[in-house]
Amino acid sequence: MLISDERDEMAGRRRWSTEEILDTAAELLRTSDAESFSVRKLAAVLGTDSSSLYRHFRNKTELLRAVADRILLAAMDGYRPEGDWKQRITTLALRVREAFGQHPQLAAVWGRYASSGTGSRLVMEEVLQALRASGLPDAQIPARYHRIAVLISALIASEAGISTLTPEEHEQGMELFRVAVLGADPERFPALAHFARDVRPLGVDRRAAFEEIFAVQLAHIEAAICPS
Repeated sequence: MLISDERDEMAGRRRWSTEEILDTAAELLRTSDAESFSVRKLAAVLGTDSSSLYRHFRNKTELLRAVADRILLAAMDGYRPEGDWKQRITTLALRVREAFGQHPQLAAVWGRYASSGTGSRLVMEEVLQALRASGLPDAQIPARYHRIAVLISALIASEAGISTLTPEEHEQGMELFRVAVLGADPERFPALAHFARDVRPLGVDRRAAFEEIFAVQLAHIEAAICPS
């Protein structure tokens, strides 16, 4: 029986490296989501068959995890810990946010298919190191790390959902927001009617909201270190 490499050679197909496969998968995921993405579609784009890709990845989930991990690697590229523990964690969170902001379709992949690659380990190591530098007892650090990780992934996934909207979908959403808020019946929704002109859509000032929400979490940790 011919193995995949021999079949590819006989068919005149190119043999793709793992890095090339991941590059193509990332590009394909820019225009699709994890649900519609498939190894068969990826193989078709590469001009090969699915069996040749399964030599690199056991299944679709493993492939998606690897693609998401490359985004984390990109976020950590050139990173140097600077400042106190809060500045280190905040800088890291913003770098991860920026990296997935350039690949919003992959943010949902990261949130759903947790990565265990080098990129993930680099992020975990820096957060854990920063928390140790904060003065937290070692016994509390894993739970605090978990809260930070959940918060980062949730905020980034939320932003990604908005950023992948088409201009038409965005405008439709804005119009629905205006109708729902500015047209609110003051008798049934008195608070909404009162604040209608000041309430902003979810897509506005996302970075500021991200930083403020994150700062609250870090302040909560700081309060545990230095209780008043």
